[in-house]
Amino acid sequence: MFVSNHVSWADIPVLGSLVQAAFVAKSDVEQIKVVGWLASLQRTLYVERDRRQASGEQRTAIAERLQARENVILFPEATTGDGVAVLPFKSALFAAVGDDPALVIQPVTVAYTRLNGMPITRETLPDIVWIGDTDLIPHAVEFTALGRVRAEVVFHPAVRMADFADRKALSRHCREVIAAEYLRLMRGFA
Repeated sequence: MFVSNHVSWADIPVLGSLVQAAFVAKSDVEQIKVVGWLASLQRTLYVERDRRQASGEQRTAIAERLQARENVILFPEATTGDGVAVLPFKSALFAAVGDDPALVIQPVTVAYTRLNGMPITRETLPDIVWIGDTDLIPHAVEFTALGRVRAEVVFHPAVRMADFADRKALSRHCREVIAAEYLRLMRGFA
């Protein structure tokens, strides 16, 4: 299972170009015309974040994919933020990992660090990030018109559930590793 921070809709094609995996996405994505169709073709696992009672079924669906040795990409922030920092992680779907000793969890940091060769600043960051309630299509058109956007992806050392007391400790570890690297990349120390 790949666990990544979530900055923009662009995270999906960026990570999808590096890892063959199914994404976990909120169920609203399925309703976006072409995007939902493409996501379904890619075998996206849809979750209903507003229905807590559905989380057991959703964990089971993710667990089944993992047990079938399929890669799954999870964005545990459950939304995108303003890009200044990594949001807190929701730990519920980490339970899908279960106690399978063969299963590895791969923390991944995604950061957009340069626009047309210049460092991303607090002034240009809002053009890059996609805050969850922003309309996707207009943002995608504006994003692609910006020019060259550099995405940096860092794959951190993989861990196993057995390395942690519980899913919350695993979630905390993944967030700490990802957030520290995100901060380092965004400050230009890459």
